[in-house]
Amino acid sequence: MAGPRDLDPSSSPRALLGAELRHARERKGLSQAELGQRVFVSGSFIGQLEAGTRRMQPDHARMLDEALETNGFFMRNCKAAGKSKYLEHFEVVAEAEAQATALREYGALLIPGLLQTPAYARAVNRAYDPTAPKETVEEWTDGRMERTRLLDHPTKPLLWVVLDEAALRREIGGRAVMAEALCHIAGLARRNRVIVQVLPFSVGAHAAVQGSLKLMEFTGAPQLVYFEGVRNRRLEDDPATVAQARFVFDLLVASALSQEQSLALIEALAEDYTHAEHS
Repeated sequence: MAGPRDLDPSSSPRALLGAELRHARERKGLSQAELGQRVFVSGSFIGQLEAGTRRMQPDHARMLDEALETNGFFMRNCKAAGKSKYLEHFEVVAEAEAQATALREYGALLIPGLLQTPAYARAVNRAYDPTAPKETVEEWTDGRMERTRLLDHPTKPLLWVVLDEAALRREIGGRAVMAEALCHIAGLARRNRVIVQVLPFSVGAHAAVQGSLKLMEFTGAPQLVYFEGVRNRRLEDDPATVAQARFVFDLLVASALSQEQSLALIEALAEDYTHAEHS
């Protein structure tokens, strides 16, 4: 039987790699869980590789070639499927985000990337590495802005964001930048493209007080949750962890202002930033 052909990097290589993985696994008569045991990952991780929501790393490719007897196919092709233009710590998350059908996110201290303007993103990236060359900061900013094109579609993916009031009041880039950023969020909300709620300071302690989180749902693949702190980030697919994170997000939604109240606060703060800048 002929083995799989090398992938054409111009034609969604990660999706094709996932399809070839599924084909090779089924040819060997293995379930996702059984293959996962052979390469020391979970069955859901194999499902995410097959769906293209996870990028195959060289170590996994090598073990898959051994387990599935694919003559080095996955090792040869995982590099073509792994090219990315994002910061190393975020590239896997950004690629999964692009394939999600629903995104639910809590922004603790910053406006989440999908809602950022170029000026806001540039200020955040510069703060992330004050010594980085200007060209590098611009590359990071361009990558973040490319992510926001997910919102060009009128309805997909569903994006539901809970913004901590701290993210609205922290002046990133100056008052003019903040005014533009909040007007942008308000515009998306008024066009019914995103659901935005504000978690006010008056709530006090809450279920996510220690950091931000992002939940990602897919068609035909397990859900993921991404946790982010100071130089400490992790992507999880464990069902119990994902379920707990969804419970936390539901608690935040219950504590947050309504959509109408949130929009009023965002627009009022945008006006305050504008007047303060002019004065």
